[in-house]
Amino acid sequence: MSIFTHVTVGTNDLQKARSFYDEVLGKLGHKRIADLGDNGSIWGENAPSFFVLKPADGAPASVGNGVTISFEAPNRAAIDAFHAAALAAGGKDEGAPGPRGWAPNAYAAYARDLDGNKLAVYCFKAA
Repeated sequence: MSIFTHVTVGTNDLQKARSFYDEVLGKLGHKRIADLGDNGSIWGENAPSFFVLKPADGAPASVGNGVTISFEAPNRAAIDAFHAAALAAGGKDEGAPGPRGWAPNAYAAYARDLDGNKLAVYCFKAA
């Protein structure tokens, strides 16, 4: 059983966020599965997993300091593709693809989306 039902981040520009996440999550095998009108969109494989929404309170979306959302990748090549797609789509580099020493076989990359949310992608399979 999964520990989460879904994860949500806020956005101040839904159209740009949709384009960004269509591109980067597509590299991991996820697709946009629903649009919520002008309020947000949902990505996943077979179930809603990742939401990008305009804040319900009407205030601007902001980033949580110290918050990172990490996606599982099927392999290391998907991590490389995710990171490259994030940067090509206007995201910021927060850690190039490569080994991470805190766990056996950990390979990861980090980037920030267009609203500043910190994203990671990990694979724990041997090369």
